[in-house]
Amino acid sequence: MKSNIFKLYVIKVSKWLMLTVPIVFLFYRENGLGTRDLFLLKAAYSFAVVLMEIPSGYFGDIWGRKVSLVIGSIMGAVGFGLYSVSAGFWGFLACEMILGVGQSFISGSDSALLYDTLEEQGLGSSYLREEGRLVSIGNYAEAIAAPIGVGLAALSLRTPFYFQAVVAFSAVPASLLLYEPQRRRIINKGNFAQIFQIIRYALTQNTGLKWRIIYSSVIGTATLTMAWLIQPYFVHLSVPLALYGLFLPALNLTTGIVSSHAWKVEAWLGRDRTVLLIAFFIGSGYLCLSGFTTLWAVGFLYLFYMVRGVATPVLRNYINESTPSEIRATVLSIRSLIIRLSFVIIGPFLGWFADGTGMPATLLAGGMVFLAGGLWTGLQLRKEPEGNAIEPFLPDEGALPPTR
Repeated sequence: MKSNIFKLYVIKVSKWLMLTVPIVFLFYRENGLGTRDLFLLKAAYSFAVVLMEIPSGYFGDIWGRKVSLVIGSIMGAVGFGLYSVSAGFWGFLACEMILGVGQSFISGSDSALLYDTLEEQGLGSSYLREEGRLVSIGNYAEAIAAPIGVGLAALSLRTPFYFQAVVAFSAVPASLLLYEPQRRRIINKGNFAQIFQIIRYALTQNTGLKWRIIYSSVIGTATLTMAWLIQPYFVHLSVPLALYGLFLPALNLTTGIVSSHAWKVEAWLGRDRTVLLIAFFIGSGYLCLSGFTTLWAVGFLYLFYMVRGVATPVLRNYINESTPSEIRATVLSIRSLIIRLSFVIIGPFLGWFADGTGMPATLLAGGMVFLAGGLWTGLQLRKEPEGNAIEPFLPDEGALPPTR
């Protein structure tokens, strides 16, 4: 059971060692696409995640998180394998849809399996620390990937995609070797009506969990949107390609270092101040970037990514500590669905807005939306009591006792 954590590290690395991310916008431009197309493709990816996010989370809760992770790992390898030989918008669109469905099977199940693995060993209180380390590993992998991807792009902008397919495949054997922890299981496998019961429980019945999900979704949408605005922002600043291999890994190293200490930051500040400061600095990051067009403005991105390093593990922990184990993957998938659905709506609009009015106005608009949304939902979350008391999920059909 202890080996699960190492295998989850491998899966995380396979998903975050993204050799293609530093050059994907340039790759699209080489194939005749623009900023709008970038956001349309990434919105299509998010749409695929939206379609499958909750069903795949429910699948993980019913049939096992390991099975879900195996399916997601295989689809990730297939998606990048096809990407490496595809060309044009429609070919890329098909690849993004495959990758999106694959990601939906991993999203939620990985954190749920980690939490229940620790619970079985009597180490549930160390989840935030382990989640922070897992996020750090992912960001370190992304940092390493940036200079490697830029270096491979010197051969051709397609070369990083060949290597990415190999990296994605590494998750397959790791997921096959996972062990399923003991936990309560929902009765009546395949009863999809229970999906709606879980959604109702998470977003209406358990108010503490509801505001944890909504607040986390606002912050998650803001960080996801920024991740895809960085390269157009670099083009706006006329950053040389060689500096992509320096700036991007440094951003991810910043997040990785901070994530490994996020539990200390949260313990020092307390929940209420942590929640409001995350919302303030995430929204303000957009506003600061919108006001400057010189290279030194990249420094604001580092502040943004420091806050992101705290937000990711802390907000996942807030959700996990209020969620019954038998529906954990589904609840985490609800959060991811809201983030992806929000990006489907916001992303293409910002891409169109950027092509028409430029990056400063786009960042200003995004900053106003995310600052207001983050602070308001953060204030609602502050009204909820702290602690990890879990309101029981009582489905119509009951639940099975702990089982493998």
